[in-house]
Amino acid sequence: MERLIQEAARRLADTRRVVVFTGSGVSRESGLQTFRDPQEGLWAKYDPMEMATMEGFLRDPKLVWEWYDYRFGMVETAQPNPAHHAIAALERFFATVTVVTQNIDGLHQRAGSTDVVELHGSIRCYRCLSGAHTGFTRADFADQAEMPPKCPQCGDLLRPEVVWFGEMLPEDALERAFYLAEQCHAMIVVGTTGEVQPAATLPHLASRAGALIIDVNPNRDLITPIADFYLQGPGGEVLPRLVSALRLAGRGKLG
Repeated sequence: MERLIQEAARRLADTRRVVVFTGSGVSRESGLQTFRDPQEGLWAKYDPMEMATMEGFLRDPKLVWEWYDYRFGMVETAQPNPAHHAIAALERFFATVTVVTQNIDGLHQRAGSTDVVELHGSIRCYRCLSGAHTGFTRADFADQAEMPPKCPQCGDLLRPEVVWFGEMLPEDALERAFYLAEQCHAMIVVGTTGEVQPAATLPHLASRAGALIIDVNPNRDLITPIADFYLQGPGGEVLPRLVSALRLAGRGKLG
């Protein structure tokens, strides 16, 4: 495995524009549950899939808000793990490093990544139900006692600015992700199975454009067949070793 990591690092060090595409496996290493994981405590009797739909919100907005309050609390106490820190450290070696993530927790930014495309939105941001007013934070409605809170501008109900099941991804984020995939020299795929569309097409776009593809996951996935390197293991174990190998290679932006 170590020789494979070193060879991947040598190939990677010859590139300049890098995209890191991350999925829920990276957040799981920080102790955050996915929607597919068994829920705990009071929420064990609820289907999380129903909480992340417009239908569920319209049926019981208070319940859905309480659910996202619970998840926000989990995100607030979670800490970036070695995978997040290693991804941020990649910026020392390349002209550009952009993280394209399916995660909504903001842990990449907290670890120090400076260019992050959030395909599924952010649990830290909110918008009114109509979508006319966006980008609110919890500070904007901290003085509201009622739940769910209302838009400070139009009075409509606020909702988390995340992508629910059945909704389209944010157009700007998706267009930028497609552009980056087609322009990058290398794409490192971490903690995603490559099943969720349309984001799952990104590694394929990059591969067809000639980019080096490195797949990091404990188990083989739908990206593995097109990967130039499959580095088996959790991102928190593999990526720090890849960064160390890059440092030894002595190339990249600082070389």
